Amino acid sequence: MKISRSAEPVRWLFVGFAFVFAACSVGLSPHEASKPDAAAASDPLPSWNNTAEKTAIVDFVRNTTTIGSADFVPPAERIAVFDDDGTLWLEQPAYVQFIYALQRLQAMAPRHPGWRSEEPYRSALAGDMASVLASNGEANAMKLIMATHAGMSADQFAADVHAWLLSARDKRFNRTYPELVYEPMLEVLRYFRANDFKTFIVSGGGVEFMRGFAEHTYGIPPEQVIGSSIQYLYTTVDGQPTLMRIGKLENMDDGPGKPVTIQRVIGRKPIAAFGNSDGDLQMLEWTTSGKGARLGVIIHHTDAAREYAYDRTSKVGKLDKALDAAPSHGWIVVDMRHDWNRMFPGK
Repeated sequence: MKISRSAEPVRWLFVGFAFVFAACSVGLSPHEASKPDAAAASDPLPSWNNTAEKTAIVDFVRNTTTIGSADFVPPAERIAVFDDDGTLWLEQPAYVQFIYALQRLQAMAPRHPGWRSEEPYRSALAGDMASVLASNGEANAMKLIMATHAGMSADQFAADVHAWLLSARDKRFNRTYPELVYEPMLEVLRYFRANDFKTFIVSGGGVEFMRGFAEHTYGIPPEQVIGSSIQYLYTTVDGQPTLMRIGKLENMDDGPGKPVTIQRVIGRKPIAAFGNSDGDLQMLEWTTSGKGARLGVIIHHTDAAREYAYDRTSKVGKLDKALDAAPSHGWIVVDMRHDWNRMFPGK
């Protein structure tokens, strides 16, 4: 594994449909607030085994932050970007926002009796995703998204997502979803920030949904979260200024869209990128194409016992082209089973 020093569709539509356009502020117990113990002070990544992959990450941070190093990077240029689903928290058996959307569809169904006989709602309510995707999959996905995530104010949706994230639990692990973040990646985030890196989320997920928990869970503030977005309309309701969610897509932040939104929002090319799927391929390519020290990292899901094992044939978080591209680009491929001695906080 080495650090790249090279010279200067859409997976979120249903079985890739889990981008949720929510605006919320969730009061979650912050993993970020936990203080590393004395052992962690000397080892910034204690949940990582002492493998070549860990060494490469630590060497990259040391080399780019040590004054006098040939690879030294000024603090203003220390930008690291991280995919969210499958990179910072779990994405199997379905994207978390996908699960939220289906549960919201069920909750809304009594107010929409016609859905029981109208597609794609009928199949979605019955849990028959194969029928939803059989034909016009993208159009069906968009109908479901707009039915469950538009037509209300940002504040109304915020309250619903807030309650859901605090109470909904994963069936396999019986933990809330914000508790199913990867402890080794929380350590990476803290380690990078301790060395004057700015850490950004760049995900195909809904930007407002992620902003609702990213600061509490990852220590990443709202202005450093980039994602897909729905359109809003500024209006007045009962004399109060209100942002209403409109059933139109503003932008899709996935695949080739990631470098575009990074440039639009950040205005600097990152020097480090972490992803886990083909949806991160272009972000990894673009990040590692600059001059100087560059770091590209792929989180490879190989641990069926502690989490899940999947890659080339998975319908969620498919890792195929990016895995093939890793050797020629010098990207680090993290084997979760081999490289991590701990999966989730407290476990």
